[in-house]
Amino acid sequence: MTITTDQLRARAADTFWLRLAAAALPLLMIAPAFWNGYPLLQWDTGGYLARWYEGYLVPSRSTVFGLYLHYGESFGFWINLAVQSLATLWLLQLCLRVLSMMQTFRFVAISLCLILSTALPWLSSLLLTDIFAGLSVLSLFLLVIGGQRTSWLEKIALFAFTAFAAATHSATLGVLLGLCVAGWMARPLLGNRLPLAGLTQASLTIVAGGLMLVSANYALSGKLAWTPGGYGVAFGRMLQDGIVAPYLNDHCPRERYKLCPYRNELPATADEFLWGKSMFNTLGRFDGMNEEMGYIVVQSLKDYPAWQAGAALRAMGQQLLHVATGEGTNGWIPHTYGIIERYIPAQVAPMRAARQQHWDIDFVYVNWLHVPVALASMLGLVALLAHALASRRLDDLTLLAATVTLALLGNAFICGVISGPHDRYGARMVWVATFVVLAALARRFGDDVKA
Repeated sequence: MTITTDQLRARAADTFWLRLAAAALPLLMIAPAFWNGYPLLQWDTGGYLARWYEGYLVPSRSTVFGLYLHYGESFGFWINLAVQSLATLWLLQLCLRVLSMMQTFRFVAISLCLILSTALPWLSSLLLTDIFAGLSVLSLFLLVIGGQRTSWLEKIALFAFTAFAAATHSATLGVLLGLCVAGWMARPLLGNRLPLAGLTQASLTIVAGGLMLVSANYALSGKLAWTPGGYGVAFGRMLQDGIVAPYLNDHCPRERYKLCPYRNELPATADEFLWGKSMFNTLGRFDGMNEEMGYIVVQSLKDYPAWQAGAALRAMGQQLLHVATGEGTNGWIPHTYGIIERYIPAQVAPMRAARQQHWDIDFVYVNWLHVPVALASMLGLVALLAHALASRRLDDLTLLAATVTLALLGNAFICGVISGPHDRYGARMVWVATFVVLAALARRFGDDVKA
């Protein structure tokens, strides 16, 4: 067939607009921050920022992520958002390439769909660990199955990124560890579909992430220790589920707990107990209560195993449905404001001028779209796996769908059971399900060479 000059010009024009759209994606990925006029902040952001300046460990605040934020202070944290945006797009295109699906139009279309319909751009615009939770699932998957389809330089970058992500939050490390364990358990059944070299590399990222965290803790605090806080957060969830009060009533006549005098005044929620004006403050917070809370957590597991199992399953199920965007990203974050005012005064003026600090961010309308898309994506993921099982198909896209499904379940278990269900924990992971469903639709209706 003869190709005319007009057709060539049309193709060149299409290529130009596609490349322009691809070049604009890094900016669109952090569009909420540009609209806000400053990187988005959350209640927990201040705790991470303070790690460099305060020189001691606090519960659930990774020193590794604190250092990452510290190095972006001089640039108003925009360099952090640039890293998050570029890392997101890098992993999306690398996934499509490894799946033999990478085309410029498809990459742009899928990226735009994620930007418009999921929490992804809000996570990329936020100074918090959440963006790395979902991205690390993709990077771990690519390490395992990438094989000859990724270069040695890409493998090094994937390894470093996954280890860093694991070090930013204990829940992220827990999810990645669970995926590695599941991979090793499945390998006798799947054989070369899960390469030994890939599984080994992925597993070593967990070790590297742990060493990175302990080293950063030692460098900043002088203590060779893990980030504290696990027992305290689990205690709060058990208190909220109504387990702590009966335990104290059963044991206080015989054992002297600091909480015994307050057993009839316990708050209804974990947030009220740990972060509100409760007896937790009076009794010395984590320093004064950590040993007692840990003891009660362990003993209550022994005393009420059925109750604990039922509460854990309910929490996990509820967490799977908690997927709304924007939890904690509003104007009421006094702790973060205080940390910035105390340690980074040069950032106070631009921070105070942002829309968030004037309560101009409302996620109600955003979640009219995000929540249905997230729930539909999880259902789509299940349908994709069911169809693959029925047709006995085990290609790389099916493996990715299985990986993301396990990650969602693991994230729901770890976060729901230990911390209690929160929308933050669901939103930071569920967008990956949307990505997999979009990739499956693109393959179904596209003209790819099958992986």
